Amino acid sequence: MRVLLAGGAGYVGTHTAIALIEAGHEAVLLDDLSNTSAEVTARIESITGKAAPLASGSAASVADVERVFDEFGPFDSIMHFAAKKAVGESVEKPLDYYRNNLGSTFALLEVGIARGIRSFIFSSTGTVYSDPADLPFGEGATRNLVELSNPYSKSKLMNEVVLSDVQRVNPELNITLLRYFNPVGAHESGLVGEDPKGIPNNLMPYVARVAVGGLSEISVYGTDYDTPDGTGQRDYIHVVDLADGHVAALEKAEPGLKAYNLGTGNPVSVLELISSFEKAVGRELPKKMAPRRAGDLAATYCDPAVAERELGWKAARTIDDMTRDVWNWQSRNPRGYDG
Repeated sequence: MRVLLAGGAGYVGTHTAIALIEAGHEAVLLDDLSNTSAEVTARIESITGKAAPLASGSAASVADVERVFDEFGPFDSIMHFAAKKAVGESVEKPLDYYRNNLGSTFALLEVGIARGIRSFIFSSTGTVYSDPADLPFGEGATRNLVELSNPYSKSKLMNEVVLSDVQRVNPELNITLLRYFNPVGAHESGLVGEDPKGIPNNLMPYVARVAVGGLSEISVYGTDYDTPDGTGQRDYIHVVDLADGHVAALEKAEPGLKAYNLGTGNPVSVLELISSFEKAVGRELPKKMAPRRAGDLAATYCDPAVAERELGWKAARTIDDMTRDVWNWQSRNPRGYDG
């Protein structure tokens, strides 16, 4: 199948492009390059032996999406990765998050449906679940927009509502909501990985930058949560496992709307992740304890059983695999794709 990956030059999109190509599909990337580099296309080709064409443009622009269809279409499916994703930043910049995260969905749907796509695979998030009493979160867990703690999560849940309504009036269309948890890791080759612009907003790339000397110390935000070591717990999933989940969703797609959790089901604390990374690096990293950040929750982790049962997919890699592969990527590319 021929797949348009909106936001496809980003972290998850790049790894998914590799997985798609290795599974025999064709991948075309649309990205505004605001948080990645065009260098990823050469590295995808180096790994797979095949090109993934890159169109520079905004997924929130109908004109840019139409241009990609004109130049590279037709497409069987759209995978939508084109979202701003930092929880803390979304609290400070809610309009930016709603404008981009909703507007990109509108443009991709408008053009995609008009041009005859058969499936639309949406990168949702485990943070759409709003009641910690539901842990581990199953697909039917509580989702209450008012109770969600930040605009990032709210924008994702709003998109799920939009997609449900769109599928209802387009019954021939498959829409798959992939609620994944905390992607980390990198491709085992060390050629592609997470390379956020500026100071990273997420924990793993921040730890990696500290390890290569790009940042001075790790800030551990919140040490008084109701968790075994007092730090927040997350369900970290290797990005390669996550990419394989997208391929499974594409190949199993049938008309209708389905939601799947993509995670390991195993919560890992901030201090446990740092300890694993220190083991990969072979030394202790400088860190300081800091107050909680606005919008953060004590714990989020899922029950991934539905994805295993219906998609035949299960995460295979451990937290030590994840930190090892991040260190392999970051140590080989201390300045990311810039060298």
